[in-house]
Amino acid sequence: MKYEFAPDIQKIAEEISTLLFSHVKVERVKCFRSFGTSSRRTVARCHTIGKLIQKAIGTEAFYVLEFLSERFDRLPEEEKIKVIIHELMHIPVSFGGGFRHHDRVCDRNIEKNYCAYKLKKKNKYEQERRENYKNDKVEESKKENKENFF
Repeated sequence: MKYEFAPDIQKIAEEISTLLFSHVKVERVKCFRSFGTSSRRTVARCHTIGKLIQKAIGTEAFYVLEFLSERFDRLPEEEKIKVIIHELMHIPVSFGGGFRHHDRVCDRNIEKNYCAYKLKKKNKYEQERRENYKNDKVEESKKENKENFF
């Protein structure tokens, strides 16, 4: 297996975490692509350091989300987002090094979170657009006032 940091997936995972999963410490989650899997159905995996190892080496929890390139990269964008949400959902609110199991991380809950993500992302985009418009108008007004003054 070969592993590479995946900055494109990292960016999306951080955005999703910010909008949906405030308990996720984005600085302690890293996304990687793996290459050369012999797995037949797996698209992604969530890894962590067990609590005993954390205690032994004196560190806090850290999660690594692994995306199997052979499968993940072929997915449509919507499915990629859902896979990222799925993996982030495995991280418990305690952010302590454990996992949420598939009784909570199920298609129904992934779909709910996906819909929430799309809505929050749209609202964030519209808010940013309004703020940019407002800032542009303020700048135009300042420029006009300056021109009229001289």
